[in-house]
Parts: sequence; structure tokens; C-alpha cells
Amino acid sequence: MKAVIQRVTHASVTADGVLTGKIEKGLMILFGAADGDSERECDRLAEKISKLRIFEDSEGKTNLSIDDVGGDALVVSQFTLLADCHKGNRPSFIKAGAPDEANRLYEYFLKALGERITGKMEHGVFGAEMKVDLENDGPFTILLDCIDGNIL
Repeated sequence: MKAVIQRVTHASVTADGVLTGKIEKGLMILFGAADGDSERECDRLAEKISKLRIFEDSEGKTNLSIDDVGGDALVVSQFTLLADCHKGNRPSFIKAGAPDEANRLYEYFLKALGERITGKMEHGVFGAEMKVDLENDGPFTILLDCIDGNIL
């Protein structure tokens, strides 16, 4: 399972031409479930993301979590995070989770993260053509891999 976390001043997602999620200050999270992932990885990612101290305190140090700053979260499913590009020039997506299971894990992750943060939770539409608009604050971007329940 992979997640790309971006600290943003604002972000939104439009699916098939319809605005489905919009936040102000907070985290934009791209989420990808791999073949073999389970709720365990979702819970570990949600726990880690909810506690990440990537927002600045009054002294400019990254000491604050999303809850400390009253931030929101926007989560968008993105199977392309599981691309394997080591052979040739065309990415392979065979490591991505099967659509039904990946959608189930995406929905589970939304619930798991929503239970751990106090801000607004917004999201995209699994499997839809989406457009994401955001302003990365910093820029500040983190890639998390979770394999067998371990954050790498």
C-alpha cells in the first residue's frame, strides 16, 4: 500500500466533471492499494498520517499534526502509485490490487482516517476520471509505503 501525502493550503477533486471534494488547509492524500494488502495496512497508514508532525509551529518548526492545526484531509484513490517501471518504458500495474478489493480497502482507509482526525474528510470517486487541483504548502510531500503492516 502506498500513500503520497502533501501539505496543502487548499485542494479539490472533480470526478467526471462533478466536484466531489474540497478542503482548505490540510493534507492531500493519494492512496493506492497493492495486491495482498489488507485492513492492517490501512489502519497503520491512517494512524501514521493522523500523527505526522508536518505543519509548522509558531517558531517555524514542523512540530504540529493535522489535528493540531485544525486541518482537513482530501483522499483520492490512485492505482498508478503501484506502477512498476523497472523494465522498459511502459509502466506495469500488475502489483496494483484488483479493482473490487482495492475499492474496499479505499473505503476502509477513508473510514479509518476519518476516525483518527477531527477535521473534515473529503474524497474522490474510486475508478473515476478525476482532476485534482491543489496548492502544495512548502512544498511538503511525503511518500509512505506500508508492507505487511510496516511503514517504510
